[in-house]
Amino acid sequence: MILAACGGAAPAPPAAQPEAPVGGAVGVTTTDLTGISSDITDPPAVFNAEAARQYSGTTLSFYGDAVGLGSDMDKAMAAKFSEETGINVTVLPRPQDATEFYAQIQRFFQAQSTETDVFMMDVIWPGAFATHLYDVSSIFADEAKLHYPGIVENNTVDGKLTALPWFGDFGMLFYRTDLLQEYGYDAPPTTWDELEEIAQKVQEGERAKGNPNFVGFVWQGAAYEGLTCNLLEWFYSQEGGTFLQDGAVTINNPQAVAALERAAGWVGGISPSGVVSYREEDARNVFQGGNAMFMRNWPYAYSAGNTDDSPIKGKFDVAPLPVTDSGSPAGTVGGWQLAISDYSRNKDAAVEFVRYATSPQMQKWRALVGTFVPTIPVVSEDPEVLEAMPFLQNLSPVVRVTRPSRETGELYNEASTIIFQSANEALLGSTSAADALAQAEQQLQRLVR
Repeated sequence: MILAACGGAAPAPPAAQPEAPVGGAVGVTTTDLTGISSDITDPPAVFNAEAARQYSGTTLSFYGDAVGLGSDMDKAMAAKFSEETGINVTVLPRPQDATEFYAQIQRFFQAQSTETDVFMMDVIWPGAFATHLYDVSSIFADEAKLHYPGIVENNTVDGKLTALPWFGDFGMLFYRTDLLQEYGYDAPPTTWDELEEIAQKVQEGERAKGNPNFVGFVWQGAAYEGLTCNLLEWFYSQEGGTFLQDGAVTINNPQAVAALERAAGWVGGISPSGVVSYREEDARNVFQGGNAMFMRNWPYAYSAGNTDDSPIKGKFDVAPLPVTDSGSPAGTVGGWQLAISDYSRNKDAAVEFVRYATSPQMQKWRALVGTFVPTIPVVSEDPEVLEAMPFLQNLSPVVRVTRPSRETGELYNEASTIIFQSANEALLGSTSAADALAQAEQQLQRLVR
């Protein structure tokens, strides 16, 4: 999410010459964050409007967010950009399931479709999609310097910058502060044993008070990318490592088996039986509806839970996910980028839209309104952002663990499918944790050899 305030705009090369740099706002970069509204209906002014107006009348398709406040924010941002530039932006919400979205984008690229201009791209996708993405290395050279270097490096494949960072993500534990106090606890759990104890006690108590739907812990257990993220956190925090390490498949080890066995034991216990089909919004709806003590989710759920119509507004907080006695708190690295399809016929207009959408000003607005984690240090350190997202400081000890997208490259989606399908089978009880991970190990070894 970068941005440069622009100065004078040089004429853009003709659209028929996509190999040449496009876009005209290569002016002085600005990180002025004053006067940014926290109102969802009032996104920042389009700083590069003058440069973008030369493409007035163009229509862009933008595959944006689909969870929490993200979709409404994307529509407000697009409307602001369209109003000030004359470039029409059609917002197309992505599938909530990241695995389905990956497959959709993959189909677009296989067909070399010109229907997609800009889309949000998961942090694990650059390696798989790099050959289909417009190289913005020179166009956004100054903007890229504003972001955390590790994210820019992640988005760079063989020297090609495939996308600009839009917002960061990591898994964390949401908990009900009111119920924690009511049931005699002074602090959220730091170990999985403690979480299980508190979840069971509160679940029994709330059901006894007349809420038969109350559960102790909700998370993402469906057979999709979200389960891969949960599984990685369970493994790492319980000394089970990661799925692949230094080229070797490491998913099948005693600690990993024990971690998956533990999670399978939650199903039908402190977690509802249906958690094996939960995605992010399923878990959030249960927690935000006041029917769960704990939830594993991403930062977007913080702002969603604090809306005026939320039953739990002001009654919850976040903490690092638990560990074993000797494990390390972990949160799977997530986050989304904005990329431009190399098959787009509107690259010049798309550049200006991405320039605006990923600017420091836009990142601050998104942080204040939707608690989207900034990828620009100056925004992360802004006092108003820290006030809106106090959990950023509370989660500093968390180890950000990464999925094996670099090790698997274009095969990542296949690798993740092996991982989450095997884990889901164990959660369903159709196979043991040991057999599930042995199966995943064999399949991954065949895939990456």
